Amino acid sequence: MSALFQPFTLRDVTIPNRVWMPPMCQYSAAPEGPETGAPNDWHFAHYAARAAGGTGLIIVEATGVSPEGRISPYDLGIWNDTQAEAFRRITRFLVSQGTVPGIQLAHAGRKASTDRPWKGGAPVGPDAHGWQALAPSAVAFDDRHPVPTELTTDQIGEIVGQFAAAARRALAAGFEVAEVHGAHGYLINQFLSPHSNHRTDAYGGSYENRTRFALEVVDAVREVWPDDKPLFFRISATEWLEDGGWTADDTVRFAADLHAHGIDLLDVSTGGNASGVRIPVGPGYQVPFAARVKAGTTMPVAAVGLITDAEQAEKIVANGEADAVLLGRELLRDPSWARRAARELGGDVRVPDQYHRSV
Repeated sequence: MSALFQPFTLRDVTIPNRVWMPPMCQYSAAPEGPETGAPNDWHFAHYAARAAGGTGLIIVEATGVSPEGRISPYDLGIWNDTQAEAFRRITRFLVSQGTVPGIQLAHAGRKASTDRPWKGGAPVGPDAHGWQALAPSAVAFDDRHPVPTELTTDQIGEIVGQFAAAARRALAAGFEVAEVHGAHGYLINQFLSPHSNHRTDAYGGSYENRTRFALEVVDAVREVWPDDKPLFFRISATEWLEDGGWTADDTVRFAADLHAHGIDLLDVSTGGNASGVRIPVGPGYQVPFAARVKAGTTMPVAAVGLITDAEQAEKIVANGEADAVLLGRELLRDPSWARRAARELGGDVRVPDQYHRSV
């Protein structure tokens, strides 16, 4: 029996298989007006296709907890009730297909206010719906990005509250899994790393201080997120720096802290907080970091990173390197990857009645 197509239960939520879709920004929301940050027809079609294709869990793209928390003016947000209500169309359809709907709650920090990638991804100003970015320290991401404004302690507290408010709206919108975005060089990752966090107060310096903001966010979200629903945390397990950055050892240590604060699964990625680094990209190149967390803690983990074929994904789960796999680019290429993999592996996946001739 295929390990990839076994159900996986966290708290009271059972995900029908281990083929999951990670958050991938679509940069397709309205940048201004009453529908700012709300999902639209593109988002519905995009996520609905992957649900009909048999994906067990879909985590909606990085969704800003505030307007300035978006990566770009075209990102989704969940800081108001209009946005939350617009998500309900998506969550209802995902549930109707047997897919568990999840959402990633995010704040971009110093990497905010940028254009869409296919437009070059450069920082944008007020004339292009942009804004002043915020960060733990007044340190720019790279030469292209402007120097961000260093957050005050009062502003840090406000952002913690924004994460909690976003989680409440996500629950009302019908999501069953919430994920806190602590990876890829965005705000929480910026606090974690000594590469980007140069503060000298209670939020900088020591490991305990640099992890303080992340744990405050987790605690605030966990307080409003129901006890019967799982909470994930996405992390960059390494910055691929030779020194001066967040390391794999830090990740294993922090995973235990997160688990103690109510995180149910660590979504393990890498990189994004340091520019110009060389990353040894190859098939499954990030899987060893997930395996290391799984071996060193009791935390369930999900693996990412050029996982493309069914046999490869099956081995990752069957060998105990991770509890699930998240397929990004491959699900963009093939919305029905899960159905195809189930046929190859002899697994069982739900097929919509309308597609009965495809079985």
